Amino acid sequence: MSSEPGAASTFLPPLSDNYLSMVLLVDDQVLICEAVRRALLGESDIDFHYCTAPLEAVRTAEEIKPTVILQDLVMPGIDGLELVRQYRATQATHAVPVIVLSTKDEPSTKSDAFRAGANDYLVKLPDRVELIARIRYHSRAYLDHVQRDAAYTALRESQRQLLNANLELQRLTRIDGLTSLGNRRYFDEYMQAEWRRAQRTRATMSLLMIDVDNFKRYNDAYGHLAGDEVLKQVAGVIQTGAGRAGDLAARFGGEEFVVVLLDAPLEAAGAIAERLVQQVRDLAIPHGAGRVTISAGVASAVPSDATSPDDAINAADIALFRAKAAGRDRVELNVAIA
Repeated sequence: MSSEPGAASTFLPPLSDNYLSMVLLVDDQVLICEAVRRALLGESDIDFHYCTAPLEAVRTAEEIKPTVILQDLVMPGIDGLELVRQYRATQATHAVPVIVLSTKDEPSTKSDAFRAGANDYLVKLPDRVELIARIRYHSRAYLDHVQRDAAYTALRESQRQLLNANLELQRLTRIDGLTSLGNRRYFDEYMQAEWRRAQRTRATMSLLMIDVDNFKRYNDAYGHLAGDEVLKQVAGVIQTGAGRAGDLAARFGGEEFVVVLLDAPLEAAGAIAERLVQQVRDLAIPHGAGRVTISAGVASAVPSDATSPDDAINAADIALFRAKAAGRDRVELNVAIA
């Protein structure tokens, strides 16, 4: 019989309402947070939270009351192992299982992690099946421990309330209600975080600004309900342009959308924009004597101290204006800013 945590979980009781996994990921890279969120998406017994500010990790853990903490090792401002020690020294988190995520697969690094108080160690990004199995294994072990404590009932009720509040908060603060894409607030938050990361790594970011052509005329001719349906169909196409882990599609406002592409040069981003323009044409949604189309402006940037996310947004917006002025239903590229 294997002693690996993933294998051990096979012999635990079947999943039930008593084993809700409350996961907190502490990692300064939003790209990693988004990849893990997508890996856990659809697992009804796992609720996912993340913290990109390592200095706030302990306070966040005290508020969320996780059953498992996924902890990065290398972050700005604090050593990941020091955070593990802080969890162990804090009453609310001293028994919470900690799974260290690291790019290193060295015995000495693993040994240091276990000495600091970690319960498990995974090389990131781990296989989805293994990650879910280990989360469930450690959550069950922790909940079995907590269940023996008089505070268990209060913890479960607190988790239920937090789960409901979190779902509602996500709906209100991150998701656009009509299109199910990210909303403007989430885009701004995501752009700021990824801009800082790309500034540290000198990576290229690209931005697609997309607008539905002559949308006011469409609303006037077919009505606002039909206009809403067009926005939903266009949003479905645009979502396919952000299919990689870490990319983001969002509704910028009205009939305007934005796509953030990480580690994508201007030419590659332009090719994606061209594909989206064609896919909207292929929807063949009638619009007067023609059909619904979109225009797209593309800009790329290598973030630096002298630039900001607004520079990239403005550059993409200028490219979009050129696409509109040149006849719509087309893509225009702007010179990359550096």
